[in-house]
Amino acid sequence: METTTNVPDYPRGITFEQVWAALNKSAEEFEQWKEKIDKSLEKTEKIVRRNSKQMGELHNKFGKLAEHLVAPGIAKRFNEMGFHFESIAQGNYKILDEQGNVKAEIDILLENGDYIIAVEVKTEPKQKDIERHIKRLEILRESRNKRNDNRKIQGAIAGAIFGSEEKEATIEAGMYVLEQSGDTMKMDIPGDFVAREW
Repeated sequence: METTTNVPDYPRGITFEQVWAALNKSAEEFEQWKEKIDKSLEKTEKIVRRNSKQMGELHNKFGKLAEHLVAPGIAKRFNEMGFHFESIAQGNYKILDEQGNVKAEIDILLENGDYIIAVEVKTEPKQKDIERHIKRLEILRESRNKRNDNRKIQGAIAGAIFGSEEKEATIEAGMYVLEQSGDTMKMDIPGDFVAREW
């Protein structure tokens, strides 16, 4: 007796060549889309770089403007406290090392025969600004010691918008808080405040 195996009759609709051709076509389309996406990303990156540069320049210009606008008001506040500053350096007073490299920059430097007050000007001071200014004051002290300048050095931070935490941190660090009030600067420190000396 002869046995036959029943082999199902599958349709033979798609050939290997057709599958391969479809894959190649998909790969070509993918490459075309990838090229378009890459060009679009490159354009976007150029725009972001250009905008970042412009924002940086605008921020620097605003910072310079803020320094020039607040410097007279800051000097006036300290002079009302009896300091009588004779010299006001504004616009990035630079402290250089022995090789002439900039170690630190100070926005406004007030000086008289007994005191030097270094002021950092920020639109909206942050905790990192307070910490950086303390380092600047340390560098300023070191620089003045090398010149046998024994005047007392104090610090201040001036801002248009001061958060309560940043204001408290500035005061705790022993630095004066100067805050924008209308078209002038106001000193905002508690009655028992004692400024730290570097």
